[in-house]
Amino acid sequence: MSTEENNKNIAVDVETTYLDNESDPDKARYLFAYTITIKNTGSNAARLLSRYWKITGGDGHEQEVEGDGVVGQHPYLAPEQEFTYTSAAMLDTPVGMMQGHYMMVDDAGERFEVDIPAFTLAAPQTLH
Repeated sequence: MSTEENNKNIAVDVETTYLDNESDPDKARYLFAYTITIKNTGSNAARLLSRYWKITGGDGHEQEVEGDGVVGQHPYLAPEQEFTYTSAAMLDTPVGMMQGHYMMVDDAGERFEVDIPAFTLAAPQTLH
């Protein structure tokens, strides 16, 4: 079964970027941008209500982040529509990972979670 089917036909694509100019390894400050595209591949519209993230540093330290919407918005995705946004995460190690979920609601009022599979955050030349 595909991830989209488990997610009620909501696909999530993630791209990450290390922000070298805003990071300071001497102070254990590693900043990463992540760009997420959420696409409704199904036939029912849905609105994103909230987000949940578990961010894990290379040392195993975990932090959880929950919030309303994404980047101050609650995007409504009609069938075949997509929404892209960019946000950032700070780690105290050069490598880490993020995973989480979105809480969404369809036009019938049914709430459902959309899993965001784990993705890696890595400063250049830290992974082989």
